[in-house]
Amino acid sequence: MATGRTHRPATRSRGIPEATVARLPLYLRALTALSERSVPTVSSEELAAAAGVNSAKLRKDFSYLGSYGTRGVGYDVEYLVYQISRELGLTQDWPVVIVGIGNLGAALAGYGGFASRGFRVAALIDADPAMTGKPVAGIPVQHSDDLEKIIAEDGVSIGVIATPAGVAQAVCDRLVAAGVTSILNFAPTVLSVPDGVDVRKVDLSIELQILAFHEQRKAGEEPGEETAPAAAPAAPPAARTATDRARARAGVDGGRKGPDGDTPAVMPA
Repeated sequence: MATGRTHRPATRSRGIPEATVARLPLYLRALTALSERSVPTVSSEELAAAAGVNSAKLRKDFSYLGSYGTRGVGYDVEYLVYQISRELGLTQDWPVVIVGIGNLGAALAGYGGFASRGFRVAALIDADPAMTGKPVAGIPVQHSDDLEKIIAEDGVSIGVIATPAGVAQAVCDRLVAAGVTSILNFAPTVLSVPDGVDVRKVDLSIELQILAFHEQRKAGEEPGEETAPAAAPAAPPAARTATDRARARAGVDGGRKGPDGDTPAVMPA
């Protein structure tokens, strides 16, 4: 198979919108599930429902790929799996390095979905000397001093950053300087990269905050909503001025109106 360094996905050169590119993996996941069940064809409505989009948007997205389906039959599942995989660059071998082998980095190293989707974990890298040589998910951890050498030898163009926020930018700078052009960032910070380098950020805390927002709305609470303060109690009769008492006896009671806008009747003394 070709390596990631010598081949790049064709989506940009073919003018596919970024929003469509972001949905292609959703279609591929749904199509792969259909393929595993030996489903030969699928309608746009069925596939759209499985991918969580509307069918009109799906048909528009597929038109960028040159796939229009067959009226009354639908889309050929196996062909679409191949076509989307090719468009995403998944028919190639993409060596990936993971930098930062803490709990998250170790979990990513053991994720079985990488290999089945064309991504090969070429190296695990950490700055802690105690981690050097330690096998994680069957791969020995290498020291960060060898980062540039590892990237050059394995032809790596995709890096995964799973370090603490404080060192993420420095790691990013080293990856870019060594030739990495795509970065998946799990560190809770925004990375600065030059033109030509793509960064995708995964922030679990932000996703949880968005879910909290929706849960709040489901409960019928508006952000910042407060209970209106109770009306101040009327002043006791003893606190009224002589003028108020005189006006009350005259039937105007200080000019206050009743609930229907009329002057309230004066209660007998």
